[in-house]
Amino acid sequence: MTNQSWDSRHIPDQKGKTIVITGASSGLGKEATKVLAAKNAKVIMAVRNPNKAQAIAAQIISEVKGAQIEIKVLDLTSLASIQEFADTLMKEVSILDVLINNAGIMMCPFSKTKDGLEIQMATNHFGHFALTGLLMPLLKRTKDSRIVVTSSIAHKTGNINFEDINWKSRKYDTNKAYCDSKLANLYFMHELVERLKSDSESPIVTCAHPGWTKTSLDRHSSIASFLGNIVAQKVDMGTLPSLRAATDMEAHTGDYFGPKGILEMRGYPVLVSSNEMANNKENAKKLWALSEELTGVRY
Repeated sequence: MTNQSWDSRHIPDQKGKTIVITGASSGLGKEATKVLAAKNAKVIMAVRNPNKAQAIAAQIISEVKGAQIEIKVLDLTSLASIQEFADTLMKEVSILDVLINNAGIMMCPFSKTKDGLEIQMATNHFGHFALTGLLMPLLKRTKDSRIVVTSSIAHKTGNINFEDINWKSRKYDTNKAYCDSKLANLYFMHELVERLKSDSESPIVTCAHPGWTKTSLDRHSSIASFLGNIVAQKVDMGTLPSLRAATDMEAHTGDYFGPKGILEMRGYPVLVSSNEMANNKENAKKLWALSEELTGVRY
């Protein structure tokens, strides 16, 4: 893992591979769809708005000769939608080489999902927890399959209140809720690695974060949006950590990729480390148990 200037040119041919990308109609997911389609993968765009995705897919197909792209509806704020998506995929495809859990929301106003979950934790963690669990049989049937979890440098200020994870008794702090959800992503990755370590059929589990990348995620924060126009890197660079986590043949389970620059905000993707809080094994197990309870999905 010595390449310090890794970019999309280093991605091997993905011909014959099926890749699911959540949140594939904008930002990092859109860019990953384009890059991986150009590398001959069959990309399934798992999206909430199929009309928007259709326009994106048409654009990519016009630019990338032979691009194989499918669109399937997935609303990560709905456990019923997640179940339906997983059931459909299990029937329609025989292999799943890579699951990129990319979709996310950031610093939005307080709301709850239909299932009563706080919207940011639901979208960024609980939804992907459920989806990954439901697709695990398909991933295990696929040789050398891979799961990519998407976190953020914001995890470093996260500190989950397990007694009130859905903000029922606290005044809502949207910034803290976002940071907590990104910490949850790392707890999920670490605990999943721990649970799969003795399973010979288990997929490789990696994680990535985009540093500070300019996407529509910052639309709920005027300050983040303004500063993003000045200091954030472009989407093509911000997507590279996820692409490396998904395709680098030297990647190992448990690897975490992020930009190599100052404070991991910009630059080419390299191996990085999560903070001490994110490596708290007791908290990871606690979140796992809570996730099973609240989603009804057990691995």
